[in-house]
Amino acid sequence: MARQVADVMHRGIISCTSTTPIQEIARTLTEQDISALVVIDDNVLMGIISRTDLITARLYEHYWKHWRGLTASHIMTKDVVTVHPEESLEAAGRILMERHIHRLVVVEQVAERLVPIGILSITDLVRDLAQGDF
Repeated sequence: MARQVADVMHRGIISCTSTTPIQEIARTLTEQDISALVVIDDNVLMGIISRTDLITARLYEHYWKHWRGLTASHIMTKDVVTVHPEESLEAAGRILMERHIHRLVVVEQVAERLVPIGILSITDLVRDLAQGDF
């Protein structure tokens, strides 16, 4: 049977809200030693914000001048690419490569909304390759 996202994904998420200040996001990423936070408002997936998003924002002069007032909503990626835990690793890997992204938010359908339950990253796929369980 083909391996699924659920077999290698990182379960659970670390999140913030769209109003979380950038400094707090940077602190959380550093303290938790993670590369992205899922942005959730009222149990709704709003976006994702990565270390790369923070650095990109810092490099632009407009944001540099207003850095202290920025929140997740200003620089998060709103078009979050998601995947279901039952999806094959091959299909998920293809999405990552075709979209040139480093992670997918793993979601489950609960009633009429998608609930984030984990993350599948390029690192997870490489770790799976290293274990040879494919």
